[in-house]
Amino acid sequence: MWRALVFLALLALAAYGAVWIADHPGTVNVAWGGYDVQMSLAIALTGVLVAAIVVALIWAIVTGVIGLPASISRSTRERRRNKGLASLSRGMIAVGSGDPLAARRHASDAERLLGSQPLTLLLKAQAAQISGDRDAAERAFRSMADEPETRVLGLRGLFVEARRREDEGTARAYAVEAARLAPSVTWANEAVMEAHCADGDWSAATETVERRASLGLMDKHAARRQRAVLLTAAAQSNEAGAPDTATEQALKAVKLAPDLVPAAVIAGRLLARRNDLRKAAKILEAAWKATPHPELGKVYLNLRAGDAARDRVARAETLAKLSSWDPEARLVLAQAAAEAKEFGRARDTLAPLLDDRPTVRVCRMMARIEAAEHGADSGRSREWLARAARAPRDPAWVADGVISERWAPVSPATGRLDAFVWKTPPEILAAPEDEEASGAPEAEAHRIEAASLPAGAPAPAAPLPAAPAPAAPPPAPADATAEAVPGSKPGFLETGAGSSAPATPSTTAPASPAIPRAPVPPGTPVERPRHIA
Repeated sequence: MWRALVFLALLALAAYGAVWIADHPGTVNVAWGGYDVQMSLAIALTGVLVAAIVVALIWAIVTGVIGLPASISRSTRERRRNKGLASLSRGMIAVGSGDPLAARRHASDAERLLGSQPLTLLLKAQAAQISGDRDAAERAFRSMADEPETRVLGLRGLFVEARRREDEGTARAYAVEAARLAPSVTWANEAVMEAHCADGDWSAATETVERRASLGLMDKHAARRQRAVLLTAAAQSNEAGAPDTATEQALKAVKLAPDLVPAAVIAGRLLARRNDLRKAAKILEAAWKATPHPELGKVYLNLRAGDAARDRVARAETLAKLSSWDPEARLVLAQAAAEAKEFGRARDTLAPLLDDRPTVRVCRMMARIEAAEHGADSGRSREWLARAARAPRDPAWVADGVISERWAPVSPATGRLDAFVWKTPPEILAAPEDEEASGAPEAEAHRIEAASLPAGAPAPAAPLPAAPAPAAPPPAPADATAEAVPGSKPGFLETGAGSSAPATPSTTAPASPAIPRAPVPPGTPVERPRHIA
């Protein structure tokens, strides 16, 4: 719209000028070289305009001819650049789709057309990686590490390659250098923190977490949690040698994460040694409300050394009320009641846990109660021990598929911080026939029974081996066996699933020994014998 208005305005201005020149006629005299030329003003202006156009045209031709080589070179470079960018795009697509041959071909074309640019080096390294050429990948990453713009990216690639060949020292050096050059790089900070945790340098790991939190690389809640875990790990390592330092670290960890069970356990245990029972109880109760845990119950019941069994029962009742009678609280209360010789109360406490499938700890606790009241050789105790061998698992510390009885600050599989979670691990199902055939339940029950008895009690006698099965009776004659099977004809015996063999008429040959049959897993279809006419 504006362009049309401008064009109309210029056209109107030109028309006005032409009209003005027509209304004011004049002559132009040109005297040059003995010639005297006289013309009107309109013709003179037209001649000047035509001369300007001719000069401009000649100038354009001359400059075009002079700049032709540069123009051809520029167009060639532009064409090579477009081809290189196209090869780069196709190479990235090939890398993403996992085509090593196409990726290497396009990477070579991109490097030939574009030169050693950052993207071409990256494509070359990734093509070498998916092709399995680690040496070529490292060379490309080293070339990237030599350039200021791609130094951190090259260090990342060298770090990954060092991890793949399990060279942790070299990988750590690359991560430290990357963290120094770019403090906000997440992978370098995480690698440095994992290295500090592997070395047990909890203070350096805490500084790394605080630096990441100050740069805004992690959430404040996650930073508080990780600091609490690192302080707990430091307190765990200092508990035996420097209890005062461990107490201070554990209290800081509890302040940052009151629901962190290991921190509360260490703080409660150390405060109990100082006779600061009120503060210890407060910390343990707060952690128990969040996560009922057997270690918390154990420390809480034994806060004051030398207490009577009735006092421990009262503390167990407090834990049960705080957790609304959680199953863990029932186990703690049942153990305290059994130690106080209140066996009926212990059974009543565990009764709600016996309706469904009781866990291993519930079965063992019932076995302890029966053994403490009726003796280790009582039938009820052995029955509960046998049930414990097949009972579902109890919660445990689980991290990256690793099940541990004790908490650890990092995962033993991946080195990840704060990886352990208190939960029920997945159960491993075994074939019942295999266990019955090998006598595993009896051996496991005997082992559990011996481990669950109080100190000083005589160990139960090992279970007697099962009596050998009676010898199989000698096989009946062929005719008798054939008659015993309905629909079969004399002279043929069923020797397997759907197989037949001619019967031997002689009955004086010794009977062949019975071949033991392998246990069949549950759910396996069994083919019935077929009668062959």
